[in-house]
Order: sequence, then structure tokens, then C-alpha cells
Amino acid sequence: MKSQNLRSLLPLALAAMAAAVFSLLVLSPSDSTGAQGDAKAKKKIVLIAGEVSHPSGQHEFNAGSILLARALNEQSGLPVHVEVVHDGWPEDESVFDGADAVVVYSDGNARHPVNGHEAKMQAMADAGVGMMFMHYAVEGSQPPQGENHKKWIGGHYEGGYSVNPHWTATGEPNPDHSISNGVPNLKANDEWYYNMRWADPKTAVPIFGDTPTREKINRYVHWTPAGEKQLGKKQTMMWAVERPDGGRGIGFTGGHWHRNWAIDDFRKLVLNGMVWVAGMEVPEDGVKSDPITEAQLNENLDEKPKMEHVSLPSDADLTQPAAEEIEYRWPGMPEKK
Repeated sequence: MKSQNLRSLLPLALAAMAAAVFSLLVLSPSDSTGAQGDAKAKKKIVLIAGEVSHPSGQHEFNAGSILLARALNEQSGLPVHVEVVHDGWPEDESVFDGADAVVVYSDGNARHPVNGHEAKMQAMADAGVGMMFMHYAVEGSQPPQGENHKKWIGGHYEGGYSVNPHWTATGEPNPDHSISNGVPNLKANDEWYYNMRWADPKTAVPIFGDTPTREKINRYVHWTPAGEKQLGKKQTMMWAVERPDGGRGIGFTGGHWHRNWAIDDFRKLVLNGMVWVAGMEVPEDGVKSDPITEAQLNENLDEKPKMEHVSLPSDADLTQPAAEEIEYRWPGMPEKK
């Protein structure tokens, strides 16, 4: 009787053992598949660095993007991976597969990397992919750039309306938005664009801004009547939107001078923005990153006819004398009659 009971239980025992083995071999990930699982759990940001532009130390899109990617990939401790695409739009668009955000740090207008690829960007936006445009990439003066920028990031620089002087901006980033976490105050001299053309109704939430004055401006580049009228009024130089498609958008007008990536609060605000636009929660104290040395600033600079050594930011950058006033000028400005 006892042996019969054992024989009857044997198939059940064998089935249990088989299930256990199957679970170990198939359902439980090996070290390699575990690593793949971790990679899939990370948010993916594609950072498009624009083509070579401007004198050495300015518009260093490739070198700046490498610094930002290194900070997020190696120093932040966050589940995020940044893949940098150098010198404009990628030849292989499969780099966008699985992307949670696309960040563009480049020239704009006729040299914008997205020109000719609007359908791809719109498809990603429709899928809820975050979009962040930095510095000149916020310019959208040529149709259909402007309307696309309004949809994707809430606003844009418009030639003949917006302006791009160099000046020292100081301020407390929006304390009610998580992009500002860990950045109680920011002070930097940059080519801070202002007087953006916003979506109507306005969707952009101000993140960082300051009030331009004649005394603060140390260099005029393009200057318009509309921009002059905004002197003495607080302007928005970084903004954020939460789009109806579920994605997020950011515009950031700084990033002209490569040296500014060595300003901890400047860098942290942008890193916070990259994390937020990818759909992540920004750490309470902001995104961690290591200080940037002068040697690191001078790594990966674009080859240009006259190479300049990039020094660390200094107080002298912040206290430059006011520039002489200029007449109105901008690309495409109608000739005076």
C-alpha cells in the first residue's frame, strides 16, 4: 500500500522538479539578460550635437554634449542613458528606437538639424517622446519651424522679433518646478536670448529668467524694436511644457559659451531639464555631477581655423562693461528707404 502511494506521488514530484528547473533556466534571467533588463529599465535620451559653428570656445556643441552625457551616464547615479549623435541629424535613425527624449544642441534656422526631418520628430512627439532644444536650436524663423517649435517646446526665437544679446543674468529658478531642484540661484554671462514667440494660448511655464537692461548688456548681436521694448521687464530664458500628447518640452536659450558648463548651477539646471523631459523625477537636490576642470573643458573641442584655450568661468565674465548701443539689425532686415 505504501509503495503504491509513493508510485502515485512520483509523477507529481517529477513535474514540480521540472517546473523548478524551467523557472531557473528560462524565467530567471542570467547575468547577461539581467544586464539587458537593466538597460531596458533606463530612460534613453538621444542628444543631437550640431555641426561645427562659430569661433573656438563658442557653440562647442560636440564637446558640450559629451560633458553632459558623461555627467548623466557616469556621475548622476540615475537610471538614464544618453546617446550622443555628433554633427547633426543621424544617418541611421534607428538611434531613436526606444528614445524617451530627444535633446538638440545646435545651430538653428537654416542650419537646424531637424530641417527635412519634421515628420520623424512629429511621429516621436505623437508617441510622447520629450523634446528639448538648447541655445540656437530654439530659433524657428523659417516655416514650418516656428509652429513646430510651439507644438514641441512651447515657443521659439523669431528673427526680427526676438533678440540675442550677451549679458549676465541672475535669478532664482522657479521654486515651484522640479527642474529647479538644487539650484537656489543662477548667475552666468551668456548669449541669453529673450522675447520669445510663444504658443497661443501660452503653454510654457517659466523656469529661469531675469530682467535685461542696457547696463547688463555687454554685446549686441541682433537687435529689434520688439526686443528693445522689453528692456526693464523680466524675461524667460528657460521654460517647460507638458504637451497634450503626454510628452514634455523644454527651451533653453543659454549655451553659447562653452566655459559655462563648468558653472555647477548652470550645468545642474540643464541636467535637471534633460532628466525631467525624459519623463523622470528630478532628485530633490538636483542631478549630481562632478566639477568640470579646465582640462576637461578643452577636451573634444571642434577643429577650427584659430583654436582658443577655454578658461574656467571667472568673476570678470560676470562684470563686463556695458556695450555701446547699436541701431536695429537682424538677418533679413528690410533696407531703409
